[in-house]
Amino acid sequence: MERLWAGDCAQLVRSWRVASLSGSGRATKQAVLQHRRAFEKLLQKIQGLPAVLPSLPLELTVLYNSLLFDLGSSDCIVEREPEGIRQGLLRVLEAGGVSGQDLSTEELWQKVLQEVPAEELRAPLHQLGVLQGVLWLAANRLGSITGLLRLLSGAKEPVLSPCPGGENELLALLRAWQVPADGGTSPLVVQSARDVREILWTAAAFLQGFQELEAGNLPAALSLLQLAATGFCSKRVLAQIYICLGCCTRQMGKPQTALQHLKQALQLDFQCLTALSQAAMVYHQLGEMDAELEALALLHEALDSPPPEAGSAASGSLVQTELLVHPLALVSLLRQPSPSEVKYLLAQRCLQAGRTAEAGEHYLDLLAVLQEGPRHQVPLHSQSALPRIPEVFLEAACALEQLGRHRDTIAVCEEVVSRTSDLTPEMLRIDLSSWDGAEAGSSSPRPRSGLSCDILPQKKESLRCILWRAAAYLHQGRAWAGLADSKEAITQFTRCLNDLLRVQLVSADGLHIGEVAAGALPEAAVLQKIRLLALVGRGTQFLELGRDRDALMNFQYALQVSPGDLAAASHLLQTLWKLDRRQEAAALWQKLQADSGQTEGQQEVPGRSFPLYLTLCPQPTNLLLDGSLARSLQDYLGSSSQKP
Repeated sequence: MERLWAGDCAQLVRSWRVASLSGSGRATKQAVLQHRRAFEKLLQKIQGLPAVLPSLPLELTVLYNSLLFDLGSSDCIVEREPEGIRQGLLRVLEAGGVSGQDLSTEELWQKVLQEVPAEELRAPLHQLGVLQGVLWLAANRLGSITGLLRLLSGAKEPVLSPCPGGENELLALLRAWQVPADGGTSPLVVQSARDVREILWTAAAFLQGFQELEAGNLPAALSLLQLAATGFCSKRVLAQIYICLGCCTRQMGKPQTALQHLKQALQLDFQCLTALSQAAMVYHQLGEMDAELEALALLHEALDSPPPEAGSAASGSLVQTELLVHPLALVSLLRQPSPSEVKYLLAQRCLQAGRTAEAGEHYLDLLAVLQEGPRHQVPLHSQSALPRIPEVFLEAACALEQLGRHRDTIAVCEEVVSRTSDLTPEMLRIDLSSWDGAEAGSSSPRPRSGLSCDILPQKKESLRCILWRAAAYLHQGRAWAGLADSKEAITQFTRCLNDLLRVQLVSADGLHIGEVAAGALPEAAVLQKIRLLALVGRGTQFLELGRDRDALMNFQYALQVSPGDLAAASHLLQTLWKLDRRQEAAALWQKLQADSGQTEGQQEVPGRSFPLYLTLCPQPTNLLLDGSLARSLQDYLGSSSQKP
């Protein structure tokens, strides 16, 4: 009977080797399922009889093959404790007349290896031990693998760590493990246990290196990942290892080394597009704009192309490194960006670099893609490189405005208005009473002791919608000004300011609202910035219409909003001079001259960041640079000083 079963096993092994060499990817998967069922049936026949020592080597070999096909039929190995290995160990104990039903799998291994020392069982037990290590690695039970390897190798003391070459004890035990010869020399085994051991070693080095990378232990991560790169794996996995090496060295402050690793990843697997994405990030860090844009363009082209057909597994390899190296965190690191994300990065980088024509085209392409999807309102959450959808539209408007495409700017901003109008409340009251002023020497307010500033997410979202719509009106006002339609421009600037009046930031304690709001609510600084730009913009349009007193009032309000703003101050100065209020103009000019050394380069609060659609929109002209006005003021001051 045993000879018949051995013949069946050998026949199945030969059948699998032929199928794995000649079949396509789909045919190979079908062959895996067919041979898995065949080995399960053969195993059931063998285990239908009582366990006896002479037939156990064949039974464990059939079990090994059956488990290989079980693992090979999965896309990845999930954390589990298969019953097959446990039943195999219990059969060994049964043949030796020993009981172990109540023992854990680790205890079963210890009992089998210590109490059933049959030499003929050595090879099949080592085969099962390799698969047990694979399953425990998938479950991140590194200590259990180390304990099993000590038992299999007969080591009584822990291997010294760290070992030569940067290996830890687990990797050193795996490397030193003398797995009995099988595989190509045995007609009864579908995949060599030695090959599986090499895969286990590589995966253990890779996963431990990635864990160290996540924990921020960069030198340890670098050492383990470099070891993994020398292991037994496919080009695809090796490319992933090099991506992790690139991420590690970039965090270590070695961007050029990171680029070399990422280039190696692309050379190994050009479809590993995460390497291109990471390379673009490194070029951005280095300030190499042309190289960054080239990488992003290649990435977008590759993402927009049809994906290639997945290659089939290596011939005869049922357990591969790919099955072991897909924890969720690693999947997140290797995630490929979407074409829309890359298109946005191209548009954003071009806009920041002053390549406005390219930015405008990229933004228009992106808006066309966004318009194709279902017409949703404002997305509340985003995990991608894309900002909120209205901000994308406003950045596009900023680019179009700089290109002089004023009517396109108006149309894009109208889309923002329509998307946010239903979400904009008539009045929004936000209480900041629970926030204290800044302590002496502190740059920002903090929550008052014993109180919390719990601004509801709904209120924050409503505030963002108000700011987006107000910014859209602001850009429309600028666009109408560019079209020389001052009346329509004033209308849009006024709509912008009216929207901002919907927001009431209150503090029952009478604290300085602006200062408190900056710490409690960063959007408050954006609100003030939009208000400043709208007041200056409306004032300049009143000047165009000859309504100088209305212009004067707007510039005065603008300076109240931002006392240090040079653009508002210079427009106020010009208007005072134009209205023949020369003494006030001269006093303001002297003050600005005295403060110029202190305010130069400090137009914005250090550390404060504004949205891209505000920071890169065309800024009002600084009329302090007007030489003729400065000379007139100097002449006036000179003549005034000579009067008694």
